[in-house]
Amino acid sequence: MTEASWTPEPSDDKLHDECGVFGVWAPNRDPARMAYFGLRALQHRGQESAGIAVGDGRTVLVRKDLGLVTQVFSEADLAAMPGKVAIGHCRYGTAGAKGWESAQPHLSMINDVIIALAHNGTLVNFDALRAELIEMGIPFRSSTDSEVAAKLIGYFTQRGHRLRTGIAHTMRMLEGGYAMVLARENALYAFRDPHGIRPLVLGKLGEGEWVVASETCALDIVGATYAREVAPGEIIRISDDGFRSEQGVPPQPRADCIFEHVYFSRPDSVKDGSSFYLMRHNMGRRLARETPVDADLVISVPDSGTPAAEGYAAELGLPYGTGLIKNRYVARTFIQPTQALRQMGVRLKLNPLPDVVRGKRIVMVDDSIVRGTTSKQIVQMLRDAGATEVHMRSASPMVTWPCFYGIDTANQDQLIAANMSLEEMRDFIGADTLGFLSPQGLIDCVPHGGYCTACFTGDYPVAIPRSFYEEKFLPGYKPHNLMQASLESHMSIDQIAREVEQDSAARFEAAGAVDENNGPAENNDATPARKDAQDGR
Repeated sequence: MTEASWTPEPSDDKLHDECGVFGVWAPNRDPARMAYFGLRALQHRGQESAGIAVGDGRTVLVRKDLGLVTQVFSEADLAAMPGKVAIGHCRYGTAGAKGWESAQPHLSMINDVIIALAHNGTLVNFDALRAELIEMGIPFRSSTDSEVAAKLIGYFTQRGHRLRTGIAHTMRMLEGGYAMVLARENALYAFRDPHGIRPLVLGKLGEGEWVVASETCALDIVGATYAREVAPGEIIRISDDGFRSEQGVPPQPRADCIFEHVYFSRPDSVKDGSSFYLMRHNMGRRLARETPVDADLVISVPDSGTPAAEGYAAELGLPYGTGLIKNRYVARTFIQPTQALRQMGVRLKLNPLPDVVRGKRIVMVDDSIVRGTTSKQIVQMLRDAGATEVHMRSASPMVTWPCFYGIDTANQDQLIAANMSLEEMRDFIGADTLGFLSPQGLIDCVPHGGYCTACFTGDYPVAIPRSFYEEKFLPGYKPHNLMQASLESHMSIDQIAREVEQDSAARFEAAGAVDENNGPAENNDATPARKDAQDGR
C-alpha cells in the first residue's frame, strides 16, 4: 500500500478505553466526595464526560455532564449530594452517540425505585437487544449499550421481584466485555462479564465499607485496601445487611484485556501483585533483546512510553534522556484550536528538546503504534530538532485487528499495521528502523493467566455477530471466534422473562411468600412489587 492511499482519520494516535467506573458503600463517610476523587484517579480512562450518582436511603440523585471531572463537579455539587452509596463514571465513548444523554451513570426506574448504572466496556449484541426492547414499547433516551443493560435489568427485575435476579438474567443475555456498578437508594452492586475482559477490583475501607473500581489506583486515593478482583461472572451486593456475593453467570475461559497492561491502566495500579510500571519496564527490556539498535540515546513518547523506554535503555546499557516535553495541561476541551493551530497537530501536546537530541542517534520508544499519524509527526519533529537518526520502537505487538469489547478501533482500515508491511510502515513514519515487541514477548512480561489478544491475533474470545462487524474488516480478514455466543443470548427477552417469573414464583412459594432471600439479611433487595410484604413496611 502506498502512503497516498493510506488515509487514517486525523485523530489521536492512541487506543482509548471506553471508561472508568467507581463505586463506594460508606454510610458514615462522604461517598460523593470519595467518588469524585476516585474518578480523578481514573480520569485517564475517559475525558468526554463524567458523572456521580448517590443513594441516600430514600432516593438516587445524579449529577453528570460533558467534560473532565474537575469541570463537571464543584464543591457545591458534592456538598449537595449526601448519602450512603455512590457510583461514578468517566467516559470515552465507543458505543453510542457522544453527548449529554450518553453521559453516565444512567438513571432508570423499576416501578418507583430509581437505579443508576455505570458501565465500562462494549456489548456486541446491544443493537439486537435494543431493537427488541423498543418493539416491546420500552423507551430509550440514548443509543448507548449501557442504557440497554439498564433497561434489561429493570425489565427482568420487575418480573423476578429482586434486583440481583434482574442483574443475573441480564448477564445471561449480554455478549461482550463489561464491568458495571449499580446503585439503588440503599445498596451497591458490582458485576463483570464471564470472561473478565474489562477490569474491576474490590477494596475494603473499614468495617462494612467497600469500594469497587476499574483500577487499584482509585482504591489508593480514597484509602481503601485492595481485597481482590471481582470474579468473572460474579455479582456483588453491599448494603446495611452486609456483603453478599453470588455467581450471576458461569465463568468462561479467562480473557483479560492485554492492553490494560500495555497502556490503559495507570503505571501505579497493580495486577496480581505486580505494578503495571514494572510490567512495562520488562516489556522494554524484552523489546531491546528482540529489536536492539546501536544508538546514542533512548527517549520515550511521554508519559505512556516512559517505563518501556527506561527498560529498553537499561537492557542495552544506553543512556536514557528526556527528548520530548509533554504539555500536561492539554486535555479534552470545548475550546477548539484554530485551523492554523490544528495543522500543528502533535505540537499542541509534545515539543522536542533540541539541546538533548541534536547530533544524536535516537531510539524513540512508545507504548504502541495504532494509526501511525502521531509517530510520523514526532519523528519529523526530532529530525527538525537535529537528531541524526531516529529509530522507532513499539512496546506492544502490531495492532492489526479491530477491538469490539470497549476500545475505539472498530474499523480495521484505520490500523496502519493492517494496511502496510513493516517496511512500508517504517517508510510512512519516516524512521531509520522500526521494531515491535512480539506477541509472545508481551505475554512473557505479564502475570500468568488468560488474555484477550484479539487486536494482535484476530482470535476473539466472545463471538462477534456479523451485524456488528459488517464492513469493519478489510478484504481477506475474517475474525476467528474462539467461542460461540451463549444460547441465552439468542433467546428472546420474553422467553427469559417467562423463566424469571417461573423461578420467582417457585422461590416465593418455597419461602412462604414472605422471605424470598433465605433470611432477613437481604430483604431490601426486593423491588416495590413485593417490597411491603418482605421488609415489614
